[in-house]
Amino acid sequence: MPRKSKKRKFKIVFTGGGSGGHIFPIVAVIREMKKIDRDQIFSYYYIGPPDALALSYLPKEGVKMRTTLGGKVRRYFSLWNVVDILFKIPISLVLAFFYLFFIGPDLIFSKGGFGSFPTVLWGLLMQVPLFVHESDTVMGKANRFGAKWALEVFTSFPEPKNNQQRHINVGHPIRTSLLEGEQQSARKALGILSNKPVILIVGGSQGAQFINSVVLDVLPSLLEQFEVIHHCGQKNFDEIRTAAKIIVDQKFWQSYHPYPFLDEWETVNAYQAADLIVARAGSGTLFEIAALGKPSIIVPLANSAANHQIKNAYFFKDYGAQVIEENNFTPQFFLKSVQYAFSNPETLKKRGEMAKHFARPQAARIIAEYLISYLFLK
Repeated sequence: MPRKSKKRKFKIVFTGGGSGGHIFPIVAVIREMKKIDRDQIFSYYYIGPPDALALSYLPKEGVKMRTTLGGKVRRYFSLWNVVDILFKIPISLVLAFFYLFFIGPDLIFSKGGFGSFPTVLWGLLMQVPLFVHESDTVMGKANRFGAKWALEVFTSFPEPKNNQQRHINVGHPIRTSLLEGEQQSARKALGILSNKPVILIVGGSQGAQFINSVVLDVLPSLLEQFEVIHHCGQKNFDEIRTAAKIIVDQKFWQSYHPYPFLDEWETVNAYQAADLIVARAGSGTLFEIAALGKPSIIVPLANSAANHQIKNAYFFKDYGAQVIEENNFTPQFFLKSVQYAFSNPETLKKRGEMAKHFARPQAARIIAEYLISYLFLK
């Protein structure tokens, strides 16, 4: 191994399953590493599926992209299993091998997910030091595999369910940009003209359609009392916007703010403007809500792997969140829940303050410092 010096370049490979829950924490850690890396001695790589978020965000952070085909084994019958098992997974394994062989990384950081497995497998066989971060209360399959040999396993929640490896509870890495700004300027940036309270509704990448249908049923009633920022999802946006135009009274239309996708600065403004957030129970979303000290209504995805969203949600409930499972998330119950929340402003404020006790805004910094320290001490 070459002697360490200030001029030596350390190569770090990040890998993940190909969703916002994997990509945004990687972005957060890289940004913190770059703040420390004033001499620019680290080179950053990503090996994983060609997810739209990965391709959009990571190159902007100076990350060299190496994409695989992904592929996963689903828990239910699907012909896509045949395609993935016979083609995507084998090809991804071959690609990951050659990527790692030619990169020669000093360290691999895995966020888990189906797309991380080929990189983690070959990294272990090549004896590349591995670090893992687990977002949820229940460890995913890919992380359970990697955690057996990882040097450290960072966790978001303080009570991980996997005891095969020593864990370091640091919280979930979030982008510090999300904590910037203030409410009034954010409202103005989003075109919110009234003084009505603001509700931010985020369906998530998998569960947007279900939440969208419930929201549409009560949207006219919501807009009489509230401004609604609605992250519909790219697939559903045109349909939702068209339906909303039909059912919403014209005089309340300016209180409705639908988005197919919120980019980083739109997310900052939406979070800052919100008086109440309605969202799924992905770990990243919960920790972002907590860091901002916002009251929330959490609707966990019913068919998430190992019911991890339901377990995440009930953990967060102890910090002021209202949890409504899908079978109870009816239009009228949702509407009454929102109205009741705002009828008790002191309680609503207290719920936001409780959420802050769940927050771990320094998680990305802690992980970044840990990885850098390891590289210089190994």
